[in-house]
Amino acid sequence: MRNDLHGLEISDKELRRLTNLPVKAKLTIITSPLRKVANRIIDKIKGSEGATVVFISSSILVFSYLIFDIIIKLFANWVTIPSCLLLIILCVWGAGVAQIGLYLLWWRKRKIINDNMTNALEILLNDVDRYNAVIKAIDINDQIEAAGNPGVMIKEREKVITALNLTRNDLIRALQTERILRENKNFIIRNTELFADNLATLAAMQVTEEATEHGRLLNEALQIALDVQIEMNRLQTQRLI
Repeated sequence: MRNDLHGLEISDKELRRLTNLPVKAKLTIITSPLRKVANRIIDKIKGSEGATVVFISSSILVFSYLIFDIIIKLFANWVTIPSCLLLIILCVWGAGVAQIGLYLLWWRKRKIINDNMTNALEILLNDVDRYNAVIKAIDINDQIEAAGNPGVMIKEREKVITALNLTRNDLIRALQTERILRENKNFIIRNTELFADNLATLAAMQVTEEATEHGRLLNEALQIALDVQIEMNRLQTQRLI
């Protein structure tokens, strides 16, 4: 990713901070982190340090099994099944319990989001997804250009980056405003007269997205994403020919 794109994307972590909600919460499957660790080990085995990695990994497994076997013989000598089979059963059982815990945690986060979701927040979250998709499209376009396709170079790139910066600031400001109104909804309702002028101003700002500067800039950036898609299809067609 080029330097001018760094920091433009609104990450899930930043989105959670801005909304004070566990948005973009994903259900973690217990096998996913294990698969990542396994793939990392396999990649290292294929490298120059393969023998060392195999030795260390094997040593850890054997040492862990020996410690488990000693504990079983000292504190659970009434167990009749082989310790290796018992270890496998405990690992499977532990993984199942952990997965249930992860599901309950994910379900609780989803409930929090559903209970606090507003129409404005839903629209803003969709806008953030579209905004991040534009940055991803530009990054892919940059990679295609770097691969030796100067014809896909984005014209007036500085204006595009400026538009994205302004759009990012608009989105952050809108998310912060939505959070303030959402978290103080009850107080505002009880003291409507104190906020009459401000609420009227906010209501007047709720025009269609296309009519706003934010919408214009976002649409301009989205057009770039469309151009990238067209160019990628053209390159793919040339490759097939």
